[in-house]
Amino acid sequence: MRLLKVATCNLNQWAMEFENNMKNIKASIVEAKAAGAVIRLGPELEVTGYGCEDHFLELDTVTHAWECLKELLLGDWTDGILCSLGMPVIKGAERYNCQVLCMNRRIIMIRPKMWLANDGNYRELRWFTAWKQREKLEEFQLPIEMSEALDQKSVPFGYGYIQFIDTAVAAEVCEELFSPVPPHAELALNGVEVFMNASGSHHQLRKLDIRLNAFMGATHARGGVYMYSNQQGCDGSRLYYDGCACIVVNGDVVAQGSQFSLRDVEVIISQVDLDAVASLRGSISSFQEQASCKVKVSSVAVPCRLTQSFNLKITLSSPKKIIYHSPQEEIAFGPACWMWDYLRRSGASGFLLPLSGGADSSSVAAIVGCMCQLVVKEIAKGDEQVKADANRIGNYANGQFPTDSKEFAKRIFYTVFMGSENSSEETKRRAKQLADEIGAWHLDVCIDGVVSAVLSLFQTVTGKRPRYKVDGGSNAENLGLQNIQARMRMVLAFMLASLLPWVHSKPGFYLVLGSSNVDEGLRGYLTKYDCSSADINPIGSISKMDLRLFLKWAATNLGYPSLAEIEAAPPTAELEPIRSDYSQLDEVDMGMTYEELSVYGRMRKIFRCGPVSMFKNLCYKWGTKLSPAEVAEKVKYFFKYYSINRHKMTVLTPSYHAESYSPEDNRFDLRQFLYNSKWPYQFKKIDEIVDGLNGDSVAFPEEEPNSNREIGVIAANSEDPSADVRENDIQPSSCVFRGACKRPRDCKIQCGPPDFPPFTIYSCQASPRGHGNICCCAKE
Repeated sequence: MRLLKVATCNLNQWAMEFENNMKNIKASIVEAKAAGAVIRLGPELEVTGYGCEDHFLELDTVTHAWECLKELLLGDWTDGILCSLGMPVIKGAERYNCQVLCMNRRIIMIRPKMWLANDGNYRELRWFTAWKQREKLEEFQLPIEMSEALDQKSVPFGYGYIQFIDTAVAAEVCEELFSPVPPHAELALNGVEVFMNASGSHHQLRKLDIRLNAFMGATHARGGVYMYSNQQGCDGSRLYYDGCACIVVNGDVVAQGSQFSLRDVEVIISQVDLDAVASLRGSISSFQEQASCKVKVSSVAVPCRLTQSFNLKITLSSPKKIIYHSPQEEIAFGPACWMWDYLRRSGASGFLLPLSGGADSSSVAAIVGCMCQLVVKEIAKGDEQVKADANRIGNYANGQFPTDSKEFAKRIFYTVFMGSENSSEETKRRAKQLADEIGAWHLDVCIDGVVSAVLSLFQTVTGKRPRYKVDGGSNAENLGLQNIQARMRMVLAFMLASLLPWVHSKPGFYLVLGSSNVDEGLRGYLTKYDCSSADINPIGSISKMDLRLFLKWAATNLGYPSLAEIEAAPPTAELEPIRSDYSQLDEVDMGMTYEELSVYGRMRKIFRCGPVSMFKNLCYKWGTKLSPAEVAEKVKYFFKYYSINRHKMTVLTPSYHAESYSPEDNRFDLRQFLYNSKWPYQFKKIDEIVDGLNGDSVAFPEEEPNSNREIGVIAANSEDPSADVRENDIQPSSCVFRGACKRPRDCKIQCGPPDFPPFTIYSCQASPRGHGNICCCAKE
């Protein structure tokens, strides 16, 4: 047997914070050596932090990285252990993203990244060059300061592996694993048994299984020990790096770190038998045949042994059950950990949230409550760093620290219900109830006086006073009156955040939290510079549908039961007067449902559909429910309002990135913000296709059961959305509005599900606000 003990880690690095990063690197090496590991793998670009972005273009950043590496190599940190350290390196005129492989106070080789991440949130080609010289290793002249300090003039640089006496070890950097022809395939044929993947991979809902499947697949058919290391935390941007360091042997996960954690350092240890790798490879005929005619990869020989012989005192690591979080848990823990890092590193004393009692702001409040629970739990486990940060932020006296999440929330979390004459008592009550359940310091503020003062000023200046549409006003008046309320709330929120700590004789300031979701951003269903404008937004790239599922989960699992009632309430902005025959509803205002928005968003971003290709795809997807002409109208309506409101994305509050169809303009979804919202060429093409199909007469093949649940407000969770619901004439005063419709049978779907009151009749009527037709649901 060849027994090998290896260590990989999750590190909470901070871009450009070299002292913090070095502290974590050293702590991980100490823990790995104490456990007897002979290989220690750290995250990609761990010395500088992955998210330095344009700071990588500064020579200082590279210089400081070398200074930190020199400090490690002059000490005893690398004695008896192979350490893979991530940092930028300049060779000649090019800058490379590198893994520097060190052992016994020497640099053994420098491995530059060959395939760079350059899509989505990643822009590595902006800062680095991909290494393309695969044929041989080159000699790299070390910087003078390093050369003199280490008495080492040059090191091998390039694509290759390290050949020890008893095994071979190689690096594979993050994106390379996911490339069409990953390096590990060729390296395995050259005899490499241990692969070290240093990564900087961010959290995204439902993404972890893709990553783990790649690790398992890398060694399932060709054998090997695959080590994965990742950053964990907010390193200064919208991304949360979600850790989950792991070790895989021959396709089986034998060690897995946490995905979400407040810890700065987490080291994962495994004891593996390399003979198991050799045995598997020897049993696969195709592997033997391909290895016999392989392309030779360069190597660096190191006359050192890493493994131990058979020893009954050593316990081998066995396969583990992989831990996956549900999407609801991901929404709770990911943003909570991201917010904690942001809070402790920003110098703020807490958060302030405009809490409306609706689903979005209540989701944010619940996530803050979850953060407080995580802090208290981590302190109870003995984490001194979390304890020190919590004591400083919560302004605890010497010797005291948080032991109760509600008490901690009272110190760091303000919620404010900013009601108006248009607000209901139900939302006011729900906001107060949720704040009490979390433990937040809650304020109830009426903004009518401020709004009235602004309207009086406007009337003095113009001689006119605007009216709501339900009172006879125009669309422009109606929108203007809503925007006044929304923007006053933003101004008041920032004022309270800056001055409430002073009022209560507390140091610092509070960060204002935003609460607009990804679907509202995509549609532009928000007021520019209203409460969507904040310091940070933990739910800005999470869909409404996922938030509703989260609220149901959090009501039970976080201990905030009022969230169940909040989730069941129809979404409403409460910016218009409440009338007996009319209540403002979000989906009526938008002219589309949240389910439909999720479909549009994914097709636009993930599947890269323009108007015409989206129309064609939705004809297949929705063909049993809608005619081509109706699909065309929906697609054109979406693109019209998406393009009209795209400018709002340029000032969108920095949001936690969780969804792959986020419309966030600054880093992720790069498009212009001035469109011809009529899309004349594209819409004409759609009309031509519809005309060629002869409109409504086209028959589509029957789809699979439940395949159209995303159409309509409520069809998503019903077993039979049209059961016992029939068309009828209904007086508007009896209506409960349930989303947009084109024809009566749309409302048969909208009004039918058992999740809502058991409506038995429906009709498709003109919207009171002139936004097309809406479904009217009622009881007989």
